Amino acid sequence: MATILNGNTVRDQIKAECLPRVTSFIARTERAPGLAVVLVGDNSASAVYVRNKTKTAEELGLHHETIARPASLTTDELLAIVAHLNARTDIDGILIQLPLPSHIDSQMCLLAVAPEKDVDGFHPCNVGLLSTGRPGLRPCTPSGVIEILKRYQIPIAGRNAVVVGRSDIVGKPMALLLLQENATVTVCHSRTRDLPAVCRNAEILVAAIGRTAMITADYIQPGAVVIDVGMNTVRTREEAERVFDPARLADFDKRGSLLVGDVHPGDMARVSSAYTPVPGGVGPLTIAMLMRNTIEAAERRC
Repeated sequence: MATILNGNTVRDQIKAECLPRVTSFIARTERAPGLAVVLVGDNSASAVYVRNKTKTAEELGLHHETIARPASLTTDELLAIVAHLNARTDIDGILIQLPLPSHIDSQMCLLAVAPEKDVDGFHPCNVGLLSTGRPGLRPCTPSGVIEILKRYQIPIAGRNAVVVGRSDIVGKPMALLLLQENATVTVCHSRTRDLPAVCRNAEILVAAIGRTAMITADYIQPGAVVIDVGMNTVRTREEAERVFDPARLADFDKRGSLLVGDVHPGDMARVSSAYTPVPGGVGPLTIAMLMRNTIEAAERRC
């Protein structure tokens, strides 16, 4: 029977490790590490993510601020907010919640965040530090994947790892972090030929493509470790019938929608040796790693 890699358990471990660091930082500096989250527009999913982030910051004793602005905010106005936060000595981490409204130049605004306060790990300076194996702020979700593998004592060195997806946020940094752990890494994308065959070579398979339950049993080597980074919402009965077993289908009928990852949940549980469920797998770790990045940024600045 496959081992379920419980992200909530690992999240709680990371949070417990953060608490004494916050206490020590406050004792040395007479202030708490500070996190500022910038939220633009009225995207309901983004609002939920921001509330979860600020709730966790509160639990850990971090100073936190949410700067909410209407969707009519301009690029120049957002750049001015970022410049102000860069200059504040009580703010150690800055996070611009994505997605931004389409008229805002997202890349310009992300580049404007001071690298030492870039707790998302998106700035090219931090990407360069990652790619050359130097210390720096790492992207939260890929870092969380490495944490869950290590804490469940799943070997990485020498194993074949396949990352499905090449985004700047997950796929590319995930490949770099796996390389740093001495895995042999293949990165797949929309032009990859015979994707199922490539995925079947994986002893560690990381799915980060944003397509509902696309990875089925045909893609999974029996006994592989499967990390499902996807977070998709199933809203139609037809799609639910394709994805869920009878018990979860009944839950779908009750709720009207359910979350599922990029990997077919039934196939993943049946074929893999260990896997991250959705929800409750990688998702909880992203916020935990954000908190750790904020504390690390504060410690480096003081």
